[in-house]
Amino acid sequence: SALGRTVSAEHNTSFTIMDHTEVMKPETLDDLIKVLHQVFSSDCINVEEVQNIMESYESKPQEWMKYAKFDQFRYTRNLVDEGNGKFNLMILCWGEGHGSSIHDHTDSHCFMKLLQGQLKETLFEWPDKKIHGGMKRKSERVLQENQCAYINDSIGLHRVENVSHTECATSLHLYSPPFDHCNAFDQRTGHKNTVKMTFWSKYGERTPFETSISQENN
Repeated sequence: SALGRTVSAEHNTSFTIMDHTEVMKPETLDDLIKVLHQVFSSDCINVEEVQNIMESYESKPQEWMKYAKFDQFRYTRNLVDEGNGKFNLMILCWGEGHGSSIHDHTDSHCFMKLLQGQLKETLFEWPDKKIHGGMKRKSERVLQENQCAYINDSIGLHRVENVSHTECATSLHLYSPPFDHCNAFDQRTGHKNTVKMTFWSKYGERTPFETSISQENN
């Protein structure tokens, strides 16, 4: 059974939940990228398998630090790998108190693994036409180091925040298929705006020409 909404037809990839098949434990970030390339070469993706693979990689800062670019004022999105067009893998860096808007994932699948620190994920229901008292929260949880969360648009909308005032947080995100815009929602009114996402860096190199464009999502 397909999980969530069908991904865009041009990718011809279906995402399912099925029994977990044993895969080699990735020892390094490079190993993880290679395994993900193998998994996404198939036209049928097992969501739990991808989650398990990403969780099984034990975060080692020396392997991902070259991609981890922090900004004083907001969280950053840093491209690590383009996944042969099947997915984008990126590292998000969250300074103390940084957070995303409430946002969707444009019919894509989102995996989010904690590399360092903690992140609070708040899940929201899609807003109805009439909103009384703001958008409805479904749940919230705090993700710990090496945990991997999953969301798609049929599960709901979410906001991700580093609520710590003393510690930074770093997370590894996989989006399939890749996307470059999403919808951000006003918590009080439910009104949405389409937002273009940009990368603060690509493959460890700063992308200064993209800094002026809003990137309110994760």
